[in-house]
Order: sequence, then structure tokens, then C-alpha cells
Amino acid sequence: MIADRLIRIEDGRVASVTEWRGPPADGPVVDWSGYQVLPGLIDMHVHLADFGDTNNVAEPLLHSTEEIAYVGARNARLTLMAGFTSVHDVGCYRAFADTALRDAIERGDVVGPRMSAVGAYITAPGGGGEVTGFAPDVKLPDDMRAGVVVDANDARLKVDYLFQHGADSIKLIATGAVLTEGTEPGQQELTEDEMRAAVVAAAEHGSWATAHAHGAEGIKAAIRAGVRAIEHASLIDDEGIALAKARGVWLDMDIYNGDYIDKVGRKNGWPASELRKNDETTQAQREGFRKAVKAGVKMTFGTDAGVYPHGLNARQFRYMVRWGMTPMQAIQAATVNAAALLGWSAKVGEISPGHYADMIAVQGDALADIGVLEHVSHVMKGGEVVK
Repeated sequence: MIADRLIRIEDGRVASVTEWRGPPADGPVVDWSGYQVLPGLIDMHVHLADFGDTNNVAEPLLHSTEEIAYVGARNARLTLMAGFTSVHDVGCYRAFADTALRDAIERGDVVGPRMSAVGAYITAPGGGGEVTGFAPDVKLPDDMRAGVVVDANDARLKVDYLFQHGADSIKLIATGAVLTEGTEPGQQELTEDEMRAAVVAAAEHGSWATAHAHGAEGIKAAIRAGVRAIEHASLIDDEGIALAKARGVWLDMDIYNGDYIDKVGRKNGWPASELRKNDETTQAQREGFRKAVKAGVKMTFGTDAGVYPHGLNARQFRYMVRWGMTPMQAIQAATVNAAALLGWSAKVGEISPGHYADMIAVQGDALADIGVLEHVSHVMKGGEVVK
């Protein structure tokens, strides 16, 4: 924490950070002296290019690809205005809707955060990454099954296909899901061999894989298979925590999400099985989070935004502090740690020379009250004030 700095920006990047000695004469000055300034925040688990969850398990079937494009543009803008200047988009039901949104943002057609996108889920047939719960004679569109795999060789081929069409990294659905009918969070779905084949294929493309994994055995299998991060980790056990630490695997745990699902899901009549699975995982996940923080496991900030409305991502900060992190650790999870997991440490996550001028300004002191991050006053991306 340093005070009274002059942050010089050239060509969208930070050129220098020096002591403030009065306004320079060689360019305009943006005065954020009344605010606390932080690096742009990074959410490592979002779903921008999809509709949110509803009480209809077949909701993804109700929307065209064209509609999804407009919805994704709206979600991207809401996310950026909330102070999240970079995100890891970890999947959509319509294959490559996320990569198309990423490219539209990069071209300047759409206002949104920098995106790393996975293209589609790598999932078992009928697994946690599939649309389920509809009549058995309904045929899903092919683009909703682009990442369905039946064995290790198929996993390798599907990973190749995703990278050939623009994926940045890979998302494996190692276990069942809370919000997918007919699956159970504790049940492993992809085999260790299938996940290892996907990880090796991703590495051949110079990339990496993360794994959606709730169940303890699925978590450990994914770690042994070589994933870089575990999403959710709801039912992680002590052995899994120790294995994650030993292997240097990141945990990305969405510990706010359970309260939203419980409140809104019950109010809006979400399926009883989803509410039951949420009850079975929410408290266990938070206890696992506390243990992992205490054990010194590498942690990032990931919310599963898309289950709840985009733009509310920062609500999770209070939960991370409540369940064992210091405010500084929570901020680091959403800045330098997230950048490291993405492989973007040289360009985001810090306010230092060479990094993109991605910054936010908040009123108050986030180290004294982490909740101030829920109300971002100003946002800058690439040197441009967008809010």
C-alpha cells in the first residue's frame, strides 16, 4: 500500500509509478486522489455467454445462438462495470459462444473484460456439462455436445478440436454438478485416464486445463491427471487439500454461490434435487475453503457468475474474509493470483510498468472493509476510463 502516486500511462499500459509531485504538463490527468486505487479485478469462473439458471432445467434449449450473442454482450458490460477487467470464462452450452464474445471485445465491437475462454465443456455423456432433464426423444443441437467424450482418445480429439476453433484453455467436468439434473456432485464422471489425455493434449497446444470437481475422489483424480486448477472443490477432503498443495494446484472456490441458490432457488421454485444438492455442498465447501487457506494452498477468486446475475461478482469478497482470508489475501486472489493462474502475470493483476492500465477506484479502504469492492466508483481498462 503506497500513497500519493503518479501513474503514467502510455499506449494503454502503465509506463511508471512515481511519487506525486504535482500534475505533469505533457498530458491529461485523471484525478483519483479521493479514492483507493487497485488493479482491475479478475474473476476466474464466469459464464458470460449463456442465460442464467432458472426453474426450467431445459432453459438452454429456449434460446438461439443469436440471442445468446446479445445476452453475452450485456453480461460482459455488467462485469466490466463491476470492476472485473479480466475473466476466465469457463464454459457455455453453445460451443464457441464464449470465444466469439472474446473476439468481439478484442475488436472493440463489444464493451467487456479481457477474456480467456474454453469454447465448450469436456464432459461425459449425460454428465455435469450436458443439458439434461428433458424428454428422452429430444435431440440436442450438435453445438451443445461439442465436448462430450466417451474415452481417453476421444478426449484428446475433442481437446484438439476446441483449440483448433479458438479455445484458450480447457474445462473438464470431472464430477456431477449441483445444477444439472441426473448428476450428483460427489460422483466422478470423467476417468483419470480421460482427464490425463485432455491435459496432455492441452499442453501440446501450449495451454492447460482446469476441472469442475465437487467430489473428493474426482478432485484427487483431476489433480493426479495434471490439471492446473480445481473449480468448486465443494467436498474436498484433507488428502485432497494436501495433494493440491503438494502439486501446486490452485483452488477456485465459489463460496458465495450457495446462499444465492438457496434464497432465489427456493423463491422461484428451482428443482428440489438442485436445492438438495446445494444444501449438501454449501457448508462443506466453506469448511474446505477455510482448511485450504489455513494449509497455504494456492487460491484464486472465482464466483460462478451466471448462476447469479452478472455484475454482483464482488459479493464473494466478504465470504472469503469471513471464511479465513485476510482482506489482502482476498484481493490478491482476484489480482496477482488470478493472473498467475491464467498465465497473464506479465500483463494484468498489478499496477506496475509494462502491465495493462487496468485499474479500479473505490471509496474507502478495502483492507479495512472488503465490502467497498462491491461499489466500484471508476473503472479503467487499457488506459481508457470506461466508468
